[in-house]
Amino acid sequence: MYAVIETGGKQYRVQEGDIISVEKLGLNEGEAVEFNKVLVYSDGNEIKVGTPVVENAKVSGSVVENGKGEKVIIFKYRAKKDFRKKRGHRQPYTKVKIDKIEC
Repeated sequence: MYAVIETGGKQYRVQEGDIISVEKLGLNEGEAVEFNKVLVYSDGNEIKVGTPVVENAKVSGSVVENGKGEKVIIFKYRAKKDFRKKRGHRQPYTKVKIDKIEC
């Protein structure tokens, strides 16, 4: 059994027991989270494809961790102009453990 969910502008293929890293949700560790935008649902025999979402389908999970990703360096410069700009960015994320897929 698996489902394809949408959160944070991205799509994830999930199964029960998976731990996925999604865009920051603003929830504390241990809190429950529910994803209602289920795009595809499969129970092993039958596949339901939503238009755009599958009706009455939801994926439940719990927040495992909040954190920041690896640092990405943004470096801009212009040749022969003595212009240099160095910035760093760490994208915040939330790790979610998928507990239940319902349809």
